[in-house]
Amino acid sequence: MARRRIRWPGRTRPGHLGTEADRATYRTLHEASLASPALQEGLTPDSAERAIAHLRAMLGTPALALADTAGVLAWHGVGHHHAAQVPRLVGATLDRGRTRVFEREDLSCTDSGCAVRSAVVSPLVVEERLVGALVALTPSPTAGLARAVEETASWASGQLALAELAGSRARLAEAEVRALRAQISPHFIYNSLGAIASFVRTDPDRARELLLEFADFTRYSFRRHGEFTTLAEELRSIERYLLLEQARFGDRLQVRLQIAPEVLGVAVPFLCLQPLVENAVRHGLEGAEGVGHLSIVARDRGVDCLIEVEDDGAGEDPERVRRALAGDAALDSVGLGNVDARLRSTYGDDYGLVVETAPGAGTKVIVRVPKFAAGVSA
Repeated sequence: MARRRIRWPGRTRPGHLGTEADRATYRTLHEASLASPALQEGLTPDSAERAIAHLRAMLGTPALALADTAGVLAWHGVGHHHAAQVPRLVGATLDRGRTRVFEREDLSCTDSGCAVRSAVVSPLVVEERLVGALVALTPSPTAGLARAVEETASWASGQLALAELAGSRARLAEAEVRALRAQISPHFIYNSLGAIASFVRTDPDRARELLLEFADFTRYSFRRHGEFTTLAEELRSIERYLLLEQARFGDRLQVRLQIAPEVLGVAVPFLCLQPLVENAVRHGLEGAEGVGHLSIVARDRGVDCLIEVEDDGAGEDPERVRRALAGDAALDSVGLGNVDARLRSTYGDDYGLVVETAPGAGTKVIVRVPKFAAGVSA
């Protein structure tokens, strides 16, 4: 099955920062890069406190405030005694939905030496929602400052939108994992409990061991934290699953694991291999006559970890597999499309599942994940 390859353009060599304009641009970009991580966590008191000094350095005003729709989240600079007046200015700005300038009469002050005499307030907008405002406080407003505040607020809104996107991605990932949990076969659960019950009288010790394996398997499969896990943890859960299946199949199910030790610590999406192994047992081997063989191999391939799940069972119609990977829920009974989509979403299109199969020829599923990827950790 062909995979699409994406090539990123090479980096260009930075030019010499010779002029004052060059250096000012660099300073602004540097401060923006320092403010960005906090803003990408959303608009909270903590993120506002960590970002506001860098935002003020970008604008160069005597004071700066960040506010949400309820009040001031953070203040940096002089004139903090004006903080109580800011929510009213923010409210008036959000009512109009655009940048506003407020003069001395809106910021009454008895301190003759106070540097805060006016304010430029620009809304923060995320997905067409007014979520707060950036408030620049200054002795006197200028058209240039108003434009700079507006542009900075627009940039900050973009960073806050990334926080919303990250939250949506996390919610989607959790929904996908919930879908996979729901697809853990009730047939497997009933059969496992039946197999355990069959040993209660004849081999109580084995029954206890299998019951503990079943408990550990379900505990791992239904855990509620972490989008990623290590390959070692995923394989440990799969071993429990296979021990329970072997208790039912006996010698009819032969399993081979060949795992390179250096890839055991690689972070992988949670429950990305379990559906592949379950597919091999349920659709590849369960209905076959005689002995069925299942192999799981994990190799170190430079910057990548290569994992192969292969069975010599009934095989599958390649067109049905293609449709399952394309998202046809009616055919995706064990989540192959779900796993493929999660891999591509996490690592890019080059890292989707590759399936080799044909009726009567068994099935091999190949998973390739980078050993190190930005934002991926177990």
